Amino acid sequence: MGWLPPAPVVAHLGLIFVIFNMLVLSAAFMVWLERKVCAYIQDRVGPNRVGFEGVLQPFADVIKLMFKEQLRPKAADTLLFAIAPVISAAAAFAAFAVVPFGTETTLFGLLDEPIPLQITDVNVAVLVIFAITSMGVYGIVLAGWSSNSKYSLLGGLRSSAQMISYELAYGLALAAVIMLAGSLSLREIVMNQAGTWWGFIPKWYLFLQPAGFLIYMIAGVAETNRAPFDFPEAEQELVAGYHTEYSSMSFALFFLAEYVNMVTVSAVATSLYLGGWLGPFLPDWLAWVWFLVKVFLLLFFYVWMRWTLPRYRYDQLMEFGWKWLLPAAVINLLATAALVLWLE
Repeated sequence: MGWLPPAPVVAHLGLIFVIFNMLVLSAAFMVWLERKVCAYIQDRVGPNRVGFEGVLQPFADVIKLMFKEQLRPKAADTLLFAIAPVISAAAAFAAFAVVPFGTETTLFGLLDEPIPLQITDVNVAVLVIFAITSMGVYGIVLAGWSSNSKYSLLGGLRSSAQMISYELAYGLALAAVIMLAGSLSLREIVMNQAGTWWGFIPKWYLFLQPAGFLIYMIAGVAETNRAPFDFPEAEQELVAGYHTEYSSMSFALFFLAEYVNMVTVSAVATSLYLGGWLGPFLPDWLAWVWFLVKVFLLLFFYVWMRWTLPRYRYDQLMEFGWKWLLPAAVINLLATAALVLWLE
């Protein structure tokens, strides 16, 4: 019969396949959700022709992009122009590898030993996420520089400056949670939030770190270049920003990376502040449903904010990041350190 891989190896490969496809489908779902929410906010109908309520419209868009011609400016750097969107998409998918979304499972008794609902559980998962998400900006900067277009270059430069400015507050917000949990493992951080206070208030770090959660979400929105911090794209000023010269599937990869990054930021926020998959009423093997519900609510907040708040001026963006958000993150970290020392 030949050699067959061990069951745990097959289970892990199957888990990787499922998570990869779920991220791709989540990006398609987010495109549809954004269009529908935008339409309702603006008192329009939105997509309603392709599939039920237009739910298949994102797939029609992908098929259209697949058959479009791949264009490249004559003066562009061929190699860097081609690999820039690949770098952005690869970093977006890789960051989700350490995010847990459920308890351990034996796949209904098919496995002798349970495996966690997570691609890999490392004891420095928070650092892994911080490192990989920081690499995503390289794809954007390379896209802007290699296009040999002034609009694309300005978009890439804006993105790098924005990432550097908001990564500091982003990292300090993560450090405050690490202090409370005493661990860099996302699975351990989630398990430390099990139980309730006084029988009805969940032991989520959201209630211990409300300022940290707000700082994390603001910095996360800026890190993913979403409105009101979408200056690297800024249609009114830069045509389309760093991906002005891209077309076909290269253009689609940038959008895929953006939406997968949104899912990752929301999933990490769920694990750090909202108790991950922990929740009442559901058995352990369905705990992942709570994870999906919490992530969906944060993603809805992403979309709602885009169609509610105006884009600020670029000087206001930088001033807010350095003069307001960073000092607030430092104060929150010092207060958390004092609280931990006092409780111990």
